Amino acid sequence: MTLLPGGAFRMGTALASGFPADGEGPVRTVQLDPFYIDTASVTNAAFAQFVEATNYRTEAEHFGWAFVFVGDLVDAASHAQSVAGVEWWRRVDGADWAHPEGPGTDVSERAEHPVVQVSWNDAAAFAAWAGKRLPTEAEWEYAARGGLDQKLYPWGDELTPGGVHRCNIWQGTFPLHNTAEDGYAGTAPVQAYAPNDFGLYSMTGNTWEWCADWFHTTFHADATRVNPVGPPDGTARVLKGGSYLCHASYCNRYRVAARSSNTPDSATSNLGFRCARDVEHAAAIEAVHTPEG
Repeated sequence: MTLLPGGAFRMGTALASGFPADGEGPVRTVQLDPFYIDTASVTNAAFAQFVEATNYRTEAEHFGWAFVFVGDLVDAASHAQSVAGVEWWRRVDGADWAHPEGPGTDVSERAEHPVVQVSWNDAAAFAAWAGKRLPTEAEWEYAARGGLDQKLYPWGDELTPGGVHRCNIWQGTFPLHNTAEDGYAGTAPVQAYAPNDFGLYSMTGNTWEWCADWFHTTFHADATRVNPVGPPDGTARVLKGGSYLCHASYCNRYRVAARSSNTPDSATSNLGFRCARDVEHAAAIEAVHTPEG
């Protein structure tokens, strides 16, 4: 994990070409206490350690299915049940974190890729086991900005500075053809691209990341600006960062101020998470594990 100093930063955006209806604005100055955050998304290897230690079964395993992007399926025709309006998502029986695209797939060669097919509830369970928690939306956005003020991306305003890809998103024609010019058609290893100025990897692209907050499009407009935690209840949790399926023609939510949401029990092949920790909690853990003398 990395310790971030906190302080004041400008959260949100007034970008007209974004998604104002998502509640991306208003731009507001938010004050945060110092906190720790994972330098990268939780990997398949880390999640496997959690499962081995606890015998945890994810919600996708309990349900017996999860959503998979049609382009990631070997035989899309055998998975005919799609989602109205977003037909590139298919329900796949047997898809879960260890079999992200369903039976016959595994993560044996993706140990350092982000774990996917994990719900908000699964992510919270992992975080609790690790002595951590999920970051608030404000913490996540502050971390993603890397100390920059009101920039589109964690590294600035240019998507590919000097022609260099800085994140894993869709190139080509969505959802039919991905040229994979950034090097990856699916998920990438969590440290595949250069980190931001806080030393954090893949804060945009690769996989959406769960945040602690309930999602609301207007609550934050009048909420506290000091360590905000979102509304007290809701039906969906905040997602930040976009994923390898985001494309400017459809979903340019790989901007740091962009936001989305999903129900806490949802699992898809482009949805992961990273953890945070309070400074006081970290100090207490260190004290417990530090020998005397």
